[in-house]
Amino acid sequence: MIGLSTGLGASALEPVPDRTAALRGCLATYDNLPRGADRRADLPRLLRELSDLGANTYNFLVWHEPTDWDDLRAFLPLARAQKIKVWVTLVPPTESPPKTKSYSEPYRTDYLRWAAEIARLSVTEPALVAWSIDDFAHNLSTFTPATVRAMLAAARAANPRLAFVPCLYFKQLTPKFATAYGDLLDGVLFPYRNESVKANLTDAGQVADEVARVRSLFRPGLPVIIDVYATRHSSLGNSTPDYVAQVIASGRACADGVMIYCHQSPTAQAEKYATVRRTFAAPAASSALPNPGVTRPE
Repeated sequence: MIGLSTGLGASALEPVPDRTAALRGCLATYDNLPRGADRRADLPRLLRELSDLGANTYNFLVWHEPTDWDDLRAFLPLARAQKIKVWVTLVPPTESPPKTKSYSEPYRTDYLRWAAEIARLSVTEPALVAWSIDDFAHNLSTFTPATVRAMLAAARAANPRLAFVPCLYFKQLTPKFATAYGDLLDGVLFPYRNESVKANLTDAGQVADEVARVRSLFRPGLPVIIDVYATRHSSLGNSTPDYVAQVIASGRACADGVMIYCHQSPTAQAEKYATVRRTFAAPAASSALPNPGVTRPE
């Protein structure tokens, strides 16, 4: 779908690719990739596991090791050969030193540089379809609308097809936020935690309602990708395999894609790995809302 650009300094008549197409229907895992004794990513093993799970997308977090950016670049041609789409996620200032021990290396908190470098990489490696920033709305003093516009301008100068899909929680998704940032998003990565009732990782009953409420804030057709907690949360505790299965099934029925936080090991997290594998293979109960093909701003 080609729209007409009206933002970020582009001509009002300049065609804009639909950056959302590569997001729809994603069955993804995120982070927690297998590593060798040297802490480098074990890319052949990751690809085998993604294939076994039936995943079509992997979200590569650049944070844990200084070599993650190099490992991402090595991963992309392998992912392309296996028809795996790739997102890359950066950590924000609240997850960088001095609050934590590690930056997203090598560009750290230079998000303008990151935007340009990720976009340039996506030109040579088209498996890279999206980039994200974790805990985006916890860092709005850094990511002002003007700053995000500059970041996106830098990215789109290199590749106008690269999608920007930040991580946003239910209580942060307000009308005020949507007004200020809605035209800057190509999608929403939405971690489900039952926050419309009481935050927990036990109640999967509000998935459809919360996704609908998120959709209502933004322009028609903006993809909502539900993020499923398979890994323990620092304050909400752990989830069960049954809960993970329920959220995946509900998310596939009402959202535009599903992402598992985090990638599960077939040995260390065997039960949840099997749950993801089974629910990814099952037919979705119903499809998410179709893309209405509306014209949208760049």
